[in-house]
Amino acid sequence: MKASPGEKLFYALNYLVLTVIGITCVMPLIHLLALSFSDQPAVISGQVGLWPVGWNLESYNLLFKGTQILPAFANSVKIMVVGTLLSIGFTILAAYPLSKRYFFGRKTFTMMLIFTMLFSAGLIPGYLLIKSLGMVNTYWALWLPALVSVYNTLVLKTFFENIPAELDEAARMDGCNEWWLIGRIYIPLAVPAIATLILFYAVGYWNMFQNVLIYINSPAKQNLTVIVQQMIMNSMLQVDQYLRPEEAIQITPESIKSSGVIVMILPMLIVYPFVQKHFVKGVMIGSVKG
Repeated sequence: MKASPGEKLFYALNYLVLTVIGITCVMPLIHLLALSFSDQPAVISGQVGLWPVGWNLESYNLLFKGTQILPAFANSVKIMVVGTLLSIGFTILAAYPLSKRYFFGRKTFTMMLIFTMLFSAGLIPGYLLIKSLGMVNTYWALWLPALVSVYNTLVLKTFFENIPAELDEAARMDGCNEWWLIGRIYIPLAVPAIATLILFYAVGYWNMFQNVLIYINSPAKQNLTVIVQQMIMNSMLQVDQYLRPEEAIQITPESIKSSGVIVMILPMLIVYPFVQKHFVKGVMIGSVKG
């Protein structure tokens, strides 16, 4: 069907607005990338815009050699991988029974989950609970409170409800129990939704900040987000402690901080294109009941 002039105008304005929004989101990242690769005089004088002035890798040299960025990176990977696996596993186990009409108390459990989206115990009771369980300064204090997202559970529940009941009945006639149904029928059919939820969980665990500040006391266990935040807040960051004098004069604290931010966001930028094809499909199918 040929678009009317009004529709063409709407599409043009829509593309224009989205383009402007996209540029405003990308420009700060490009500026940080340019700062991290620029020479010291250009950074100090404010000459760096969207393209590096000069070419200098000493900020990354100091970042990896003179800070805790590598141990923190390893901690972030551990928190993200283990947390994502635990969360997606328990989300599947929660969404599957809630999607079955014969599950006793289905509506009651669903309302209980939705209630937690609106009301929570608060920060202090949560800390007291984690402390009483002996999980302070352990990663379980990060994984357990964020184990299951109610929103993600409801999305996956709706996706499971859209799977034809005939597949369920045919599998049961062949002798499948509930575990075989989940592993052989529901999970393979829900790959788009599960891939989307894995992305949600992975980004959440990778960017986890407040819980790390509250529950993790040991600097050796802190993740990349906290380390980079400490670098940004430290206006007196020393750049000459781990470098020779001729190397130290080539970099500034601003370039080191920019390098830290780039290292923090780079993994998510690399991973996202591989799951992007499932992203829109998973959210749309899991959010609209046919």
